[in-house]
Amino acid sequence: MLIKKKDVSKNLIFFLSVHLIIWTLVPEISNINLPLDTIEHLAWASDLQFGYSKHPPLVAWFLGFFYQIFGSQDWAYYFLSQLFIIFTFLIVYEFSKDFFKNPNHSLISILLLEGIFFYNFTTPEFNVNVCQLPFWALSVLYCWKGFKNNETKNWLLFGLFAGLGVLSKYLFIYLLVAIDIFFIYLFLNKKINYKCFISLAIFLLVLLPHLIWLTENNYTTITYAFNRTGIEESSLINHLIYPLIFLVKQVIILIPFFFMLFFLISKIKIKIKLNFKDRKLLFLIFINILPIILIFLTSFFIGAKIRTMWMTPFYLFFGVLFVYVFKTQINLNKLKNFITVFLVLFFLSPITYLSVSLSQTNKRTDYPGKKIANEVQKSWDKKFDSKISFVSGNEWVGGNLSYHLKSRPKWISLNNKINFKDKLSIVEVYGDEISEAISKIGYFKVYGNK
Repeated sequence: MLIKKKDVSKNLIFFLSVHLIIWTLVPEISNINLPLDTIEHLAWASDLQFGYSKHPPLVAWFLGFFYQIFGSQDWAYYFLSQLFIIFTFLIVYEFSKDFFKNPNHSLISILLLEGIFFYNFTTPEFNVNVCQLPFWALSVLYCWKGFKNNETKNWLLFGLFAGLGVLSKYLFIYLLVAIDIFFIYLFLNKKINYKCFISLAIFLLVLLPHLIWLTENNYTTITYAFNRTGIEESSLINHLIYPLIFLVKQVIILIPFFFMLFFLISKIKIKIKLNFKDRKLLFLIFINILPIILIFLTSFFIGAKIRTMWMTPFYLFFGVLFVYVFKTQINLNKLKNFITVFLVLFFLSPITYLSVSLSQTNKRTDYPGKKIANEVQKSWDKKFDSKISFVSGNEWVGGNLSYHLKSRPKWISLNNKINFKDKLSIVEVYGDEISEAISKIGYFKVYGNK
């Protein structure tokens, strides 16, 4: 079963369209409330800044833009997340064209990604991990184009997308370090010129507003990033246990991926000849394997706990790498068997998500955020004619109110020391003044003009 060259693009578009529809509809049908991270980032988006206490600002900017268009319609944020996924897949596909003469290989490299749960099961939650995906792919694409053609526009775009990637999540730096090591390798072999430093200038320019924000806010985002690794509780045993756990998790995550690949390979040779003079192969190894090694070494040397979801962008080009390595052993006549396995996994993932979501009723996505916001609004309207302008509370409770209340009040952290009396004449409604049920959800206040 060989797909004709003219039909490969049609099949890819069809696959991406079905992916977009399924993963927008399934969470919209099964979830009562948006997931935790999406609500948290929407809370930040109520007051756009150049940085936040936990992450750089780009995720909030995208959500803020979508909120201006769609308001508090949950489906829009599931749709946003899937737009990021399918756009990323298209970028990877475009990248793969330089590595395969047969477009079937390019298509396979994308379909294999459906065997990794980062690109299906976890995608309804639009967060920093999903936000960085297209910029990870674009950085790799234009970095490769820069190496290949050494054109100024490609180095400019590489710097731009690398900067936006870091503004999505700091973990993006692992990709850039791997690419820098590749830079050094090429410089030592005199295979690149200094034109590539154009990207560095653009990269720093994109980051400048956030860097200024960091200095003005005591580097709070960086502090949070380090605290998430658990290194403050580091012990000698953690330097061994955490890296081992990390490796085991990665193997488990990749089992469906390699299971799908198995159905394409006619005969697996134990000895695989790798030509390290092959520039394409070297680049694929540097962008795929080296970032994972760097993460492993981080865990080993500082005893850091690597959270599973942090690895979301690291496998985007695994399909391209393994199809490139095994391309002489891939039997396209077995494509029918591969497609069968692909379809089973493709539909199993949303069915599993739907089943879990409907059978378990104590998840964050079962939180009655809209109902609670309606009660708060009714209580407010009985007392005041003005709109609710601010909400204080943690990102979950306060964030849900900010998202669901009709006036879209700005969310303010409980740690924020803003003196409202200096700004406006304020009235307050506390959670326990509204109803006993609401008072149990967590502490919050809502504020507005008298």
